[in-house]
Amino acid sequence: MKNSHCAHHREALGASEESRRKFLQLAVLGSGVSLLAVMTEMPAARAEGQARTLLLSCMDYRLMDEVERYMLRRGLYHSYDHIVLAGASLGAITDKYPEWSRTFWDHLDLSVKLHGIHTVMVMDHRDCGAYRELLGEDYAKDAQKETVAHSTRLMRLKSMIVEKYPKIEVETLLMSLNGDVEVISNASIAQEETEI
Repeated sequence: MKNSHCAHHREALGASEESRRKFLQLAVLGSGVSLLAVMTEMPAARAEGQARTLLLSCMDYRLMDEVERYMLRRGLYHSYDHIVLAGASLGAITDKYPEWSRTFWDHLDLSVKLHGIHTVMVMDHRDCGAYRELLGEDYAKDAQKETVAHSTRLMRLKSMIVEKYPKIEVETLLMSLNGDVEVISNASIAQEETEI
């Protein structure tokens, strides 16, 4: 009796184990198919889409996370092209490194052709080492002078972009080291200059 009971018990476990194995195989297969579908849809969706925005920012390692968070808050996650130059706007217009300017314009031209961008965001930041090195002055010591220095370069680059691409909107931004971003305009320059 014991043998038949054990055999019967083993058969019951065997059938139950077989069912579990089949269930797990189907579950794993189904999950794999679902994951594959998601993985193939994401690149396809990105490949069909357009970036719509080009961001020019500085290379400063201290602000990479803040720049990404800002773009995420703006709803631009995985939907913008990104150019990184020391000094951002200054890097794109400096006479000291003319190849940087060529690089910026080549990237902008390619971004327009490949992704049909309609907005360029130029994001400078405070306490910028490139501004110190290329302009020979530590603007971070005086917030008003720093704003004027950045605003002047941002507006110059903006006018150059608009001259070449009149239909492209250009946003000029200045980020603080804490990640706060202020919009810079010609009015910013005039206001700061009158206060100095």
